[in-house]
Amino acid sequence: MLVPPIPANESTRLNTLRTLSILDTPAEERFDRLTRLARRIFGVPIALVSLVDENRQWFKSCVGLDASETSRDVSFCAHAILHDDILMVPDTLMDERFQDNPLVTGEPGIRFYAGCPLTVPNGSKLGTLCLIDVKPRGLDEEDRALLHDLGRMAGEELATLDPLTQLSNRRGFEALSQHALNVCKRMSRPASLLFFDLNDFKAINDTYGHAEGDRALVGFAEVLRDALRESDVIGRLGGDEFVALLTDSNIAETAAVTRRLHEQLAAHNSAAQRGYEIRFSVGQIEYDPQDHASIAELLAAADAAMYVNKRASKAQAGQRV
Repeated sequence: MLVPPIPANESTRLNTLRTLSILDTPAEERFDRLTRLARRIFGVPIALVSLVDENRQWFKSCVGLDASETSRDVSFCAHAILHDDILMVPDTLMDERFQDNPLVTGEPGIRFYAGCPLTVPNGSKLGTLCLIDVKPRGLDEEDRALLHDLGRMAGEELATLDPLTQLSNRRGFEALSQHALNVCKRMSRPASLLFFDLNDFKAINDTYGHAEGDRALVGFAEVLRDALRESDVIGRLGGDEFVALLTDSNIAETAAVTRRLHEQLAAHNSAAQRGYEIRFSVGQIEYDPQDHASIAELLAAADAAMYVNKRASKAQAGQRV
């Protein structure tokens, strides 16, 4: 076994990692979604978001493995952060760096590893999004491109969080969604963008105070997380505007997600009994690579569709009065 070397920028790398205040924090859905998605797409038993600390690798997200950290000396990811591209080990028993590693000879019995470095804007590689299997295998070029996209998504999630709702902020959502759209375009898969605006949110703030308004935003974010699928990208753009990109979702499936959201929000309102109801208008746009060259164009189209929906809802409310 070869102990992983220390990167040349180790001091900067560790300072960057600690500045994020993410080590030893609880599990978060934004990372767990990525590892669950990676495990399902690649058909591996284990997928991790691993951060390489001074003397350990710590798992921010871990599916398929009952551990929260391991020693850095035996860490595959500590080798991966030395590279700009994916580190792939098709068969650990054929690689002198890992053949007698205790994670190979003992539990979990690693035979295959592929780790994409998580790189932040200053160039530091803080850890990896990695795949682990207990049998030898490989990745073709399409697989490597997809893992690279997921790795970049995880890296950008490290510093793109809305502190109130714990969803991606605008910058994070745009980065994650652009990568997801690139994957959909490359693999000819459908996608839909839902653009939400809370109805009469100003009245909640004015009547019940801003603390209650914040509670309403957090409540809506929780309903979004529960109602949408693990592969969907969810964000808060700011104020009372939320967005969700549904990948690999046709019109019927997107309609089913919207119905489920209405049902779960109604249940939330009934249980909360806060003196008001959280309601929303939504614009839905199907992704068309010919019409939407970027996530910004898709957002603009969905925003416009949302305002059409909001005006129609107000008109119907006026007729009922």
